Amino acid sequence: MITQVIEDTAKKVATYDLDGKENGWLMELFKEGDKTIAYISAALPGAFKGYHLHRIRAARYICLKGTMKIILYISGKREEHILTPGKRIYIPRETPTGLQCVSDEEAWLINYPDPPYDPSLKDEQVDYTQEELEQGIVK
Repeated sequence: MITQVIEDTAKKVATYDLDGKENGWLMELFKEGDKTIAYISAALPGAFKGYHLHRIRAARYICLKGTMKIILYISGKREEHILTPGKRIYIPRETPTGLQCVSDEEAWLINYPDPPYDPSLKDEQVDYTQEELEQGIVK
């Protein structure tokens, strides 16, 4: 038996919007210790995920499946970007972000967060409503 080979099951969890409605799922792809270095964020057709920002991490998304609208608020201004398979985007930390599946199938994004996701950082992610972002509220 080859002892360097490790086989395990990736953690997959359902995700929910702020109203408690299921909007997709997340699956950890690769970990280093307790930190996640890559994961898939999937959104159901028509579903919205967000708004949130990361105080410490930048997002590096690449689309694998479907079409995802990436909605950003930069200096109080709304920007929209469309990702289709093979398209990617870098989103700096402290950038409020929303993800909306605009295809008839699930949309899948791989994220390579920079630095990797650390579950011990409890206040690293901040959730927002669209109204708060449009009013310029900072949390």
